[in-house]
Amino acid sequence: MSLIDQIKSKLTSFWSKRAEPDTSTEPGEHDAEMEEMGFLEHLEDLRWAMLKGLGGVLAATVGAVFFRGWIIEEVLLGPKKADFFMYKILGIETTPFVLQNRTVTGQFFADIGTVVAVGLIVGSPLIVYYMWKFIEPGLYPKEKKGLRFSAVFATLFFMLGIAFGYLIITPLALQFFAGYQISPEIANEFDISKYFSMVIFWSFGVGILFELPVVIYFLAKMGIATPNGLRKSRKFAVIGCLVLGAVFTPPDPISQILVATPLLLLYEGSIWIAVFVKKKQDRELEEALR
Repeated sequence: MSLIDQIKSKLTSFWSKRAEPDTSTEPGEHDAEMEEMGFLEHLEDLRWAMLKGLGGVLAATVGAVFFRGWIIEEVLLGPKKADFFMYKILGIETTPFVLQNRTVTGQFFADIGTVVAVGLIVGSPLIVYYMWKFIEPGLYPKEKKGLRFSAVFATLFFMLGIAFGYLIITPLALQFFAGYQISPEIANEFDISKYFSMVIFWSFGVGILFELPVVIYFLAKMGIATPNGLRKSRKFAVIGCLVLGAVFTPPDPISQILVATPLLLLYEGSIWIAVFVKKKQDRELEEALR
């Protein structure tokens, strides 16, 4: 059996095992035709779910056009301004720097890129929603409850990571590079395209890193991550967090520690998540064997 046939068989089984049995016809060749029709219909449903989600992203992108002035001035250019509120909270003395457009199309593509990025961010929940509506009929009640919890869990940590990256890492990184000079003869003037891309990278990169507990949760559900294994891997986790902190922050120890510390705390929290998953699986196994 080819790989495509195996995937097709698994998808058909996934849906047919939860469907109501049809007793109106005799078993035979017609059953295979009905299964084939069911598989093709589910592919059609998947196509429409993806189109609706992309339509939501398109609508969000069009909506972002009307707010792009505020998004650029207050959000993306906010950390550049000396009166950005986080500088007062962090007690940082700001170093002014200049943004320049060094290419003919630089400002145009920075504008378009901002609108598209906001559209993807705002519209992505619609993609998740329609994909959820697609798979929901094929889930048991327990699976539905667990998936809802995972979605909320993942969204919460992703938003926390974005907030941490934008409010903590971005101001520190910008001021570090703005004040770094190898000679007084060389002024720091940043390219607008690079500036926008780095602000997005620092914010959403940390948001992705904060998904660590969610990843550990699913690995624990699959039996790959165990509490004992995670505890034994602490020393490697410390090194990994420091490396990630160095990648996603400027090359100074303070910023590196600022990212590595919450990642280590999230790793420790992930151990407790793995413990919870293991106990729940053991309890379900005991109940099944009774």
